[in-house]
Amino acid sequence: MSALALFAIAAFCEIAGCFAFWAWARMGQSPLWLLPGVGLLIGFAWALTLSPADQAGRSFASYGGIYITASLVWMWLIEGRRPDAWDLAGGSLCLAGAAVILFAPRGA
Repeated sequence: MSALALFAIAAFCEIAGCFAFWAWARMGQSPLWLLPGVGLLIGFAWALTLSPADQAGRSFASYGGIYITASLVWMWLIEGRRPDAWDLAGGSLCLAGAAVILFAPRGA
C-alpha cells in the first residue's frame, strides 16, 4: 500500500476518533461515542507504523500535511463548513512540506 493511502487511512481514523471525543465532551453526545473513538485512535496509531519512512519522526512529520488537509475536508464534508482561501492556502503549504519530507532523495 502506498504511503499516501496509509496516511489517508490514518488521518480518517485519527480525525474520526478525536471527533468522537469532541462529540461527547463538547456536543453532549453519549459516552458510548468514546468506544469507537478509542478503537479508531488505535487504528490510527497502527496505520502509522506501516509507513515506508525509515524513522518514526519522518513518518509523523510527513503525515502531518495529510492530516491537516484531511481535517479541512472533514470540516467541509462532516461539519458543513467550507474551507476559506486561507484554509486552502495553509493546507497546500502543508501538503507541499509533507511531500518534500516524504519524497526527497536521500543518501545513505
